[in-house]
Amino acid sequence: MTANSDLAARRAAAVARGVGHATTLFASRAENAELWDADGNRFIDFAGGIAVLNTGHRHPKVQAAALAQMDAFTHTAFQVVPYESYIALAERLNALAPIDGPAKSVLFTSGAEAVENAVKIARAHTKRDGIIAFSGGFHGRTALTSALTGKVVPYKKDLGPQQPGIYHLPFPVEAHGIDTADTLKMLDYLFKADIAPDAVAAIIIEPVQGEGGFLITPPELMRALRKICDDHAILLIADEVQTGFGRTGKLFAMENYDVKPDLMTMAKSLAGGYPLSGVVGRAEVMDAPVVGGMGGTYGGNPVACAAALAVLEVIEDEGLLDAANRQGAKIKARLEAMSQRNDLVAMSSIRGLGAMIAFDIVTERGSFTPDAAATKTACVKAQTHGLILLSCGVYGNTIRLLAPLTIADDLLDEGLDKLEAALRV
Repeated sequence: MTANSDLAARRAAAVARGVGHATTLFASRAENAELWDADGNRFIDFAGGIAVLNTGHRHPKVQAAALAQMDAFTHTAFQVVPYESYIALAERLNALAPIDGPAKSVLFTSGAEAVENAVKIARAHTKRDGIIAFSGGFHGRTALTSALTGKVVPYKKDLGPQQPGIYHLPFPVEAHGIDTADTLKMLDYLFKADIAPDAVAAIIIEPVQGEGGFLITPPELMRALRKICDDHAILLIADEVQTGFGRTGKLFAMENYDVKPDLMTMAKSLAGGYPLSGVVGRAEVMDAPVVGGMGGTYGGNPVACAAALAVLEVIEDEGLLDAANRQGAKIKARLEAMSQRNDLVAMSSIRGLGAMIAFDIVTERGSFTPDAAATKTACVKAQTHGLILLSCGVYGNTIRLLAPLTIADDLLDEGLDKLEAALRV
């Protein structure tokens, strides 16, 4: 029995089955864009812990900052004995986030926790309950955030009734036959049939849908939502949990638009692998909850805050925004060439901002008919070729690419070679 298979047997006996796995390997060590499993096999990582490792595995500056903080103290609970790193990170995020006017921040641990608290803040500020989200969107797995999430399996199946006050609109996707006009028409109908606009606290949207398939929100939809929110005193929440910190070629994906949100959620690559999330927003909105209404025992952990401050330095010092755009251009060019080949699976809809790139696997060239089985096969084959690869999308037929922004050019090329081998029919 190998170390991987031994760990798999132990996992099956000890860990609840509801936690799924994208691979059959178990991590032993990792460095930047490479990972070695328990059997000693080497892999190039195109998953990044689900968009957590924009600065790569174990970036030396991030590690050094975390270790220095560990030498001082690891936990006090910010609500009991506060500390400077939390404040310093809030100051940095307030200055960097695309928010109109003075901004404030609050820190948590997970992306779902950030989304849940953004909803609480919006409800406290507006004194309204309704929240509008989008089909295909992913906002978390808690009771509230799974209700916001626009996909049933596996996030809602058998998990009981959904939280009230949540409404969904169709997200515009060419392959699904829905455009921005359709979405706005349904919003107008929603206001007439299900909830009045003056009962809506917020509209939450991902600038680029993550689990939904790396689908980019059309600029005309974002502008329309901003106007509708302004007209009806509704807050616009941008969920940047997966898009933030350089992935789209901007520090935040909302910088690709000419409008700004009232609140932003962030997590994943914020702290380079350490658990940390936050909500940043207009100061008068952020201050709506009463004292004690926000917080959490581990929220804004000092080690994670120190790591996050280092992540922001690395992004700036190493030019990772430019690196994201270069990486994305190279990946798109390679995918376009692959899509023309008859010896590879049928590919469609190559897309993305910066280095947040995806494509669909379809039944035949020129169609939008999803082929989830071929997509799953490609991910399995990728592992056999030494590549960690993730799928996503409402129909399970999207391949998403999330290599670290720090990946060396030769490793990126090697990873794309492995991807090509995995797509061979």
